[in-house]
Amino acid sequence: MRVDPAPAPLAVVGDRLCTDLIDVTSDLAALDSEGFWAVIVPYTGAPTCARFGTVRPARPWTGRPWRGPAPDTWRSSLDEAGFSSGVRSIRDAIAAGDVYQVNLTRRLRAPLDDPPNQRIEALGAALAAGNPAPYSAVVSLPDHGVAVASASPERFLSRSGDVVSSSPIKGTAATPDDFLAKDRAENVMIVDLVRNDLGRVCEFGSVDVPALLSVEAHPGLFHLVSTVTGRLRAGYGWAEAIAATFPPGSVTGAPKISACSIIDRLEPEPRGVYCGAIGWVDADRTVGDLNVAIRTFWIEDGDLNFGTGGGITWDSTPEGEWAETELKARNLLRLASGPVIA
Repeated sequence: MRVDPAPAPLAVVGDRLCTDLIDVTSDLAALDSEGFWAVIVPYTGAPTCARFGTVRPARPWTGRPWRGPAPDTWRSSLDEAGFSSGVRSIRDAIAAGDVYQVNLTRRLRAPLDDPPNQRIEALGAALAAGNPAPYSAVVSLPDHGVAVASASPERFLSRSGDVVSSSPIKGTAATPDDFLAKDRAENVMIVDLVRNDLGRVCEFGSVDVPALLSVEAHPGLFHLVSTVTGRLRAGYGWAEAIAATFPPGSVTGAPKISACSIIDRLEPEPRGVYCGAIGWVDADRTVGDLNVAIRTFWIEDGDLNFGTGGGITWDSTPEGEWAETELKARNLLRLASGPVIA
């Protein structure tokens, strides 16, 4: 069997191809030093900040095409019965007044049959062709165990000088006419949470909501998206901004601390990269953009991993929430492993 040459570290972020790795650190304060960084902040685990020496426009992948696991080899951390039980538990917590909303997710994984030749860069190219996304990213650091391809539609945190912005997505539907009152309520609750998070590091009175409940089209579905902005206080940088806002409110719930506690209790496997943040930072120009790591694949221990989930409110039904996780995953799994049987 032919094995391709050992891959070199690279990242494709923000339409840029980054090569010539200089160093790697878990210290987010490095993002306010110098150079161009690819950034991964997993939901569980330590951050990875990789500084690259060469940054140029991205170009099409010319290596071996992606060949993924067979559709029938995917297994889920929660089956439909387990996920439905989780939805009911969250509704009980809402009824008790412990929480308003919780994002419940499940982790899918499938074994790779030829890992040396199943390159994450090739999967990233397949996603770019079949599921283009505004905050896509590919990061491959073979010596550091990092292999991630994201087709995220959602901005977690962007920065231009001292101005920061977040655009949470809450509300998913097959058509623009299918959004429910539940979807709008979810979105508004998370907007309030993000406003509070940014208020912890932004100048008083600077936090604003320039867009509320905008409808965006994405491959196979539609989302409700809002935008929250603010101006960082003097002396605050990336580390402080991420500490105040992470994990993203749209993939946790409200209040965030209570929601995260329920997530830890109900989800049987750690989220890993999923629901964290991936993106880029140009420290020399004090700009950058991090996504919410949804619609994201990563390779770990010979498996291809993917996460899917949704926000649970009092109006949620187990059947409806399970169907939403299937809708979100369908096109991505088709691209990763061939036709998906609905």
